[in-house]
Amino acid sequence: MNQLVFIQDGKTVTDSLTVAEVFGKRHSDVLRSINNLECSDDFNERNFASVDYPDAKGQHRRKIIMTQDGFSFLVMGYTGKEAARFKEMYINAFNKMRDQLKRPADPLKALMQATHNLLASQEMIVERVDGLETKLETQITLDSGQQRRLQQAINKKVCSIEQDKQERSELFRQIHREIKDRWQVPSYKDVLRQDMQSVLNYVDAWKPIRKAG
Repeated sequence: MNQLVFIQDGKTVTDSLTVAEVFGKRHSDVLRSINNLECSDDFNERNFASVDYPDAKGQHRRKIIMTQDGFSFLVMGYTGKEAARFKEMYINAFNKMRDQLKRPADPLKALMQATHNLLASQEMIVERVDGLETKLETQITLDSGQQRRLQQAINKKVCSIEQDKQERSELFRQIHREIKDRWQVPSYKDVLRQDMQSVLNYVDAWKPIRKAG
């Protein structure tokens, strides 16, 4: 697990991304919880700071840097054994980091710590990129461009088989039904991205089942 607490501007802090990762929550939900905290404006200003950071794609996203008091206020409502264990981990991490701040400065140790923090951040980014790539391949359905591409392939196949426009409707129903049954999806739009090429190959080789006249 990556470092829970770090030093910024001489203070021990954590951020909303780390809290979301540790407590198994969506980052957007953590941000929403912070925005909905019923604390005074003065407390909010002293303990929460909004900053931008580049995500895995280089796009600017928002996260919240929070002090120990801000963290305690936020997670006060998190319940359950796992949440309690994570709270203890955070409290210990805050205390250890605060003790480090009280010790005389050691330039070599500070450099080693900074290097460790940098490597940990890079490792987290790599893990998130890998996770996104896996999700894109195994969970995400076709985007609008891929849907159009598949529909165009279906149209081209049906039109190449049947010249009579009135007869094509049955072929369209047939090929759509076969795609839904074969890939277990409600419609061709719900095909997974990882199955896109397989479906295109199927359409290219598809032959209709003709009813006996």
